[in-house]
Amino acid sequence: MTHAPSTTSTPARPGATTPETAPVAIVPRPARLTRASGAFRLDPATRVSAPDELAGVVAWLQQSLRPATGLPLREGSADGTGISFDLDASLGAEAYRLEARPAGVRITGGDAAGAFHGAQVLRQLLPAAVYRTALVTGVDWVVPAVDVEDRPRFGWRGTHLDVARHFLPKHDVLRFVDLMALHRLNTLHWHLTEDQGWRIEIAKYPRLTSVGAWRGSTQVGAGPDATQDGRPHGGFYTQDDIREVVAYAAARHITVVPEVDVPGHSMAAITAYPHLGVGAVEVDGTPVASPRQIAVGTEWGIFEDVLNTEQSTVDFYTDVLDEVMELFPGTWIGIGGDECPKAQWRSDPRTQQLMRERGLADEEELQAWFIGRLDAHLAAAGRRTFGWDEILEGNATMSPGATVASWRGMTGAVTAARRGYDVVACPDDQVYLDYRQSDGPDEPIPVSIPLTLADVYAFEPVPDALDETEARHVLGGQANIWTEHMDSPRTIDFFAFPRLCAVAEALWTTEPRDFDDFSTRLAVHLSRLDAIGVEYRHESGPLPWQRRPGVPGRPASREEREAYIESVVANIRAEA
Repeated sequence: MTHAPSTTSTPARPGATTPETAPVAIVPRPARLTRASGAFRLDPATRVSAPDELAGVVAWLQQSLRPATGLPLREGSADGTGISFDLDASLGAEAYRLEARPAGVRITGGDAAGAFHGAQVLRQLLPAAVYRTALVTGVDWVVPAVDVEDRPRFGWRGTHLDVARHFLPKHDVLRFVDLMALHRLNTLHWHLTEDQGWRIEIAKYPRLTSVGAWRGSTQVGAGPDATQDGRPHGGFYTQDDIREVVAYAAARHITVVPEVDVPGHSMAAITAYPHLGVGAVEVDGTPVASPRQIAVGTEWGIFEDVLNTEQSTVDFYTDVLDEVMELFPGTWIGIGGDECPKAQWRSDPRTQQLMRERGLADEEELQAWFIGRLDAHLAAAGRRTFGWDEILEGNATMSPGATVASWRGMTGAVTAARRGYDVVACPDDQVYLDYRQSDGPDEPIPVSIPLTLADVYAFEPVPDALDETEARHVLGGQANIWTEHMDSPRTIDFFAFPRLCAVAEALWTTEPRDFDDFSTRLAVHLSRLDAIGVEYRHESGPLPWQRRPGVPGRPASREEREAYIESVVANIRAEA
């Protein structure tokens, strides 16, 4: 980024573009937008009115517009002037209609979420300086006269945020929620546990955070030449922190879907409670007096240390999930299920004994058994399981509400839909935002294949292989942000934006997409991100302080990546 400009703006020069004639650049693109004549000006007399059901939307709008404009924007009667809100259920869920004229702005939502999306669009119609958080003088706070009619294509428009590899402080999570809301994204998939750290307080098992939330060092870079920084890293969210984030997101019509990853990616939990690990129980069922002690992970990758499959371990995690469900009121609860090596299970006599007792043919069926126990617990509580596409392995039979995140390409999406499960599309070769953004030598810690802005904009959540009935199982999609190589909020900004703007449009707009049109609107939209302070990647490439010279990456060609994915989805491809 360049240095931030002064928060004091000067009036437009004679002959310059005026707010009434400036291009309207809404991101994501609305279904219908037409210009009318004139403009509406906010001033000290402007009032905001709404039915009681939309009090939260009004409060958000006032809080969003007051700092930069300095205007009181008091509530008043709906007399056709000012800013007024209304509801019309016939518009549909999350849909809205916005009419701006010189006398005022009227926003009608199909529900409260739709009214909120309309309020976000109203903010985008104002000068970009409205996104600043202190008084800006010399700006004409004008809304061009327009008519907007809009609705989302998908109900699940998400972002996955990994806070386990690198902890993200609460205030930065709240900021990220605001950035999601700006782009009409409505689902935050919050990845809270990993080999490298456990980030959610569980009252019944305090060592998960007192021990599992901290590691002694962190890998820097990727591949065989990576090093260690030797610096302890950690952090976790208290239950009050969690409640705050969930409530903050709900006020912005964003649902938070937590993830507690099992049975792999569990080294932090096993470090805190060694009896969860393989080898902690003798063949006769007697617990080992001193189970093997491991450490919270300091490297990136997939590791052999996984959970054992004792009933006591299932009980431990149902206890954890009970506390998670109390904190997260949404429908879906994530339990991971990805990248679980089977070597320890194959070599452990006790695990093999359990497989025989349970009538399981192989270790894939054992994982399906373990996931199935947690799925049944969630279903009994009226919730739905959310897991990575590995939960389809091992002839898994899950509750009807189980939902699959298809990340290893779209094979999981096709297989899940054909089995009757709902799907969230998040294929790594389209929407993994930790992947490098070009083939250029200055990309920081380059991972896997390049995913350019145009690549991400082309994201299509519904596989061509699905027929119309099967396609209804695709709830939508999400971009995935994995933070092995993102050690600060600034770095997350760089990898996420503006590619997340493109994902938001791919998931929202019902109209044919046009990358050139998107790019034109994005050029305007970036001034909003500048005002907020988002350190996005510039089209010209990383700025000097966004580079990581000398830190090795792990780049791959598309051919290498495709060969790898083919090898790991072979066991779920039969139905695809």
